[in-house]
Amino acid sequence: MKKFILSLLITLFTLCFSLFASEKVEMKLWPKFAPNEKDDKKAPRLFYFAPKEKKSDSIILIFPGGAYNGLAIGHEGWPVAEYFNKKGITACVLKYRVPRPKGLPKHMAAWQDAQRAVRIIRSKAKEWQINPEKIAVLGFSAGGHLTLMTSTTSQTNSYKAIDELDKLPCHVNYAVPVYPAYVLEDGANGANKGKGNNSTMVKDFAFDAKTPPMCFIHGDTDQYSPMNSVAVYHKLRTMNIPAELHIYAKVGHGFGARPTLDGKNDHIGDWLNRAYESLKVFGF
Repeated sequence: MKKFILSLLITLFTLCFSLFASEKVEMKLWPKFAPNEKDDKKAPRLFYFAPKEKKSDSIILIFPGGAYNGLAIGHEGWPVAEYFNKKGITACVLKYRVPRPKGLPKHMAAWQDAQRAVRIIRSKAKEWQINPEKIAVLGFSAGGHLTLMTSTTSQTNSYKAIDELDKLPCHVNYAVPVYPAYVLEDGANGANKGKGNNSTMVKDFAFDAKTPPMCFIHGDTDQYSPMNSVAVYHKLRTMNIPAELHIYAKVGHGFGARPTLDGKNDHIGDWLNRAYESLKVFGF
């Protein structure tokens, strides 16, 4: 019964969501199967949403969270695309592969999908009327970690090239990690055991020459410590890369887009607007 109700709610949400966009396109990431896959059961997909009234030549790519085991796409995917569409910005939501691959780093399949998605977006620049050097990424929790992988480590290929598309660069031009997880060693695979206060950063991120400006969003009571965001913010400062850092008092994990879309525009409810304003500062 619970599964039926959940399925019904998801169906209703999807139907309501489909009304807001003037154009929606679902596309496969890979011509056959994704790397290290023997079938298409995990079905990575990229969902493109064009705003009804286009006001920007930029695009934002959204990574829902879910611990690399699932996808919280209901409050960290579709509604975020809706928000940016209403602002006149083109959006994409990536349904990357989960759960975690066996025998590989937890983020490897998702990272491969993310790099491929950026290349697809760049290849569609003329068709979608976007600037290929105005690609932003925004992700939550595990998707925040994926946002950091995509934005700091674009000069490292996560998979072997399979076609002409893979000749395109996969760097992005702005990043919004929202309560990113797995950034510090004391929380490399889960919540931060020591609150992240005295922990070093994991070695996942290259911080290469294409690392872009960022805007961090985090709650200070999050078990995935806000020190995750602070650590990367500090690293960017040492590289002279501009960044914003918003840490909200008495706020925990997983709030997603709900506070802003519910109209609670004070304190944490305003976070999406803060991210949007930061994009404007950097020309998006």
